[in-house]
Amino acid sequence: MTRPVSRYAEVIGDPIAQSKSPLIHNHWLRKLGYQADYRVCQVTAGKLSDYIAARREDPDWAGCNVTMPNKQAVMRLLDGMDHLAEAVGAVNTIIPADDGTLLGTNTDGAGFLEPLRPYLAKQHLFRMARILGTGGAARAIVWALADKGFTIVLAGRDPDKARKILDELAPGGEHHAAPLSHFAEPTDFPFDDREGCFDLVVNASPLGMEGQPPLQFDFSHVPPGSIIYDIVTAPLDTPLLQAARAKGFRNIDGLSMLIGQAAVAFEKFFGMAPPREENDVELRRILTQ
Repeated sequence: MTRPVSRYAEVIGDPIAQSKSPLIHNHWLRKLGYQADYRVCQVTAGKLSDYIAARREDPDWAGCNVTMPNKQAVMRLLDGMDHLAEAVGAVNTIIPADDGTLLGTNTDGAGFLEPLRPYLAKQHLFRMARILGTGGAARAIVWALADKGFTIVLAGRDPDKARKILDELAPGGEHHAAPLSHFAEPTDFPFDDREGCFDLVVNASPLGMEGQPPLQFDFSHVPPGSIIYDIVTAPLDTPLLQAARAKGFRNIDGLSMLIGQAAVAFEKFFGMAPPREENDVELRRILTQ
């Protein structure tokens, strides 16, 4: 049954004009020939309660994605959250149920893991991730990787905050907190050949993004065979990824996580999987024009 064209989902936040989510979702809707729309809506922190109240009464609203500064503030306005949102402590997707209740979830962790699935399908003697950043995205990544058996080194400007995140999201593991400055200075740590190990380095901070300070990172901290993953999307080819390729490391860019988390949300909004193609070639072309 084809839904009316008035059916819509959206992304909310402040600022919001720069969001690539409408390009992603509307591309998939067009390919499916599905009569719906995905929009942007600027919602400040002070208007969040009014927004939620209004959408509760809109039968055409299929839900929304939530960006800063509303990911945690919106939690108190919802009727419930699934285990993912509760574990991460933030909501980035809201879904209306048939009974009118609103459920919060978080798709960041699933989106982050998507390009890693071929590697995670293999058996490893040891998995370690060095994660740079302690913001909302980092929380989702910490939870997702701890759930996949990674030992985590979480680095931030405030190591105490990093320690608190680890104790909250990954209790019981032998994880470590470190100052971000630790990775800016060279190390002479003698890595072994890492046979049977899976090592990740993740920039989950805004450092290196347009308008932000550069990320200071020394590659002597990177074990052989590591994958370098930068979730920054502007620029897409960050200095960290450029340096990683020059040194022969595999790398994953920020569009991988962005598209991955959008795919999970799309299915929740519209009740069907998005029409993906191998490596999302056409969608990536649209997003990088």
